[in-house]
This record gives sequence, C-alpha cells and structure tokens, in this order.
Amino acid sequence: QVQLGEAGGSLVQPGESLRLSCAVSGTPLNNVFMSWYRQAPGKERELVAWSNNNPIRINYTDSVKGRFTIVRDDAVNTLYLQMNSLKPEDTAVYFCKAQRNTEIFWGQGTQVTVSS
Repeated sequence: QVQLGEAGGSLVQPGESLRLSCAVSGTPLNNVFMSWYRQAPGKERELVAWSNNNPIRINYTDSVKGRFTIVRDDAVNTLYLQMNSLKPEDTAVYFCKAQRNTEIFWGQGTQVTVSS
C-alpha cells in the first residue's frame, strides 16, 4: 500500500518561504507520478505542480511559476515543494498525490497560511 505523509506547513508572512515535504512509502518515488495540489477555503482543489518520470519533467501552474520549485530526493523517497515569495493567496491546505497506473493515493494535507 502506498502511503504519503506531508509536513512543513506553517503560518508565515508575505514574502517568506516554506518547504513542504511529502514522504512516500510503499513504492519507489520513481515508480509513481507525483503532484502537489492545494485547496483554499471555499474553493476547489487545484493542481499546483507535478513531476513526471522517465524522463523526469516538472511543471507548474502559472500562478506559482518562478516562486515554487519541486525537489525530488529519490534516496529518501521524498518529494519537496519549495515555496518562495509567498503571497496571501497561497493560503491553502497543500496535498501531495501519487498515481501508479490507475491507482491514486493522497496524503492528509498540511496547512499553509500566509498572513501579516
């Protein structure tokens, strides 16, 4: 069974940085398609960034391009989301998602709040 565990969410001020982590167990990181989503209060869950395999390709939604970076550490089977220049509109619960063929797995989410 694939399990995902997010961590790193916090309350920060605008312009600050955070690094979220998603620890993957039950499968090698390079065996799943990984992505980060977020869900703000009253809004639908949206795709933020995703990392493909073979070859590794990484993409971001337009609102976070240039500010967010996916970092993969296959040695510890963990995916990170480095978030810089955070804005109040980045406030949301952030989830990581793994997809292996038709199977989809979600983490429990971690809260990010950007406020002065």
